[in-house]
Amino acid sequence: MTEPLIFDLGAPGRGSCSMPEVDVPALPLEELIPERLLRASPPEIPEAGEREVAGHFTRLSVLNYGVDTGFYPLGSCTMKYNPKINEYAARLPGFARLHPYQPAGQVQGALRLMYELQGYLAEITGMDFFTLQPAAGAHGEFTGLLMIKAYHESRGETGRRRVIVPDSSHGTNPATAALCGLEVRQIRSGPGGTVDLSALSEALDGETAAVMLTNPNTLGLFESEISEVAGAVHRAGALMYCDGANMNAVMGISRPGEMGFDVIHLNLHKTFSTPHGGGGPGSGPVGVKGFLAPFLPYPLVNHSPETGSFFLDFDRPQSIGKVKSFYGNFGVAVRAYAYIRALGGEGLREVSENAVLNANYLLSLVRDSYRVPFDRPCMHEFVLAPPAGFKEAGLHTLDIAKRLMDYGYHPPTVYFPLIVEEALMVEPTETESRATLEEFAAALVKIAREGLEDPELIKESPHGTPVSRLDEVSAARRPVLRWQPPEGK
Repeated sequence: MTEPLIFDLGAPGRGSCSMPEVDVPALPLEELIPERLLRASPPEIPEAGEREVAGHFTRLSVLNYGVDTGFYPLGSCTMKYNPKINEYAARLPGFARLHPYQPAGQVQGALRLMYELQGYLAEITGMDFFTLQPAAGAHGEFTGLLMIKAYHESRGETGRRRVIVPDSSHGTNPATAALCGLEVRQIRSGPGGTVDLSALSEALDGETAAVMLTNPNTLGLFESEISEVAGAVHRAGALMYCDGANMNAVMGISRPGEMGFDVIHLNLHKTFSTPHGGGGPGSGPVGVKGFLAPFLPYPLVNHSPETGSFFLDFDRPQSIGKVKSFYGNFGVAVRAYAYIRALGGEGLREVSENAVLNANYLLSLVRDSYRVPFDRPCMHEFVLAPPAGFKEAGLHTLDIAKRLMDYGYHPPTVYFPLIVEEALMVEPTETESRATLEEFAAALVKIAREGLEDPELIKESPHGTPVSRLDEVSAARRPVLRWQPPEGK
């Protein structure tokens, strides 16, 4: 059934609001708006009553898919259920009603929360200092690379202008490096899906500023030779940058700072329990080892042992400067603080243990029906490829994703990482039950069978959604961005 659009509802003369009578003298429109800008005729817009408008948008909200209504296995996104107690904490009036221009003396509770959160994140990651300013992961990368750039320049090594990334990296890594005015060099992964040490050694030289890695990487595999990688990078005079998007796999188990990383950003809106999607909200705090602390963005939240008060420290002469207005996305920081305090160290470790357990269990249920490019124990996520025979039948990963919608599931990430042809990337997270994993696996297995028995069924899916398969090429090339009334109306 196709849902009616708001433009198709209502009738001429209906309205959705009642405005009070104007109680001041009304000026002619010509005195307010130049005549050349006045419309010749009224706009063709829907005329619907309040009941119709409310019903339309309520229907849309029910159709929307979210982590509170279903399984969301988007690889590399950590779309887990977020405890509602964290939402309650972020909405407490003492936090939600603060104004960014209030003096420090009036916001000591908020400053204390940020100061303590900086310390918790440093402990979790093995870093020495943190800034909470960056608004999201890519913004954190930008901040981290600017600090690395400033560090090299402070040492007179202005020729270090190159950033090395593996071919499995998140797309933001090379994009951020380029945005910072740095050159990007991509190196191949080894046959096991991890960093190829020989390729890295060949790429390292006196022009290398940093190597950007994710551990575990985007294939869901732990970089077991990370100590050797870090040693080679540091001997070359470069720094190690950790894309912390995949921290959900290692909290309380392994710390990037002890792996040899010098800088890391975290995605509080992934690992540390803030609902995300649709562009926000996000937060990408950046942690550094002590030698990089002078370059952190100002102001830093600091503490005075003499007075016991918390303050914003602007006295940082080597700082790269502010990277965001005011002080980051404070509501996301409150949620992360509540999440960490509720779980504690043991609880955070259990989160990661269960995330890894869920991923490996789900992989075990589908490995006989799909191709597994790197068939070894995974971390928090794994990558599949379509079953044997799908290519010959004209079926692709996108077809599997579309068919999953008929079974009530949000599709996983598709066609990433790029080094796996027709990749299907799944991250179940720790918040899903065994029953959910088994039901999702059963749907995947059934789709694998359907594709070989009835390929057209898969090619034409989804069949049961309000909108069936779209012409995505035409939608990208000729998007319809606003409603136009039918001709003749």
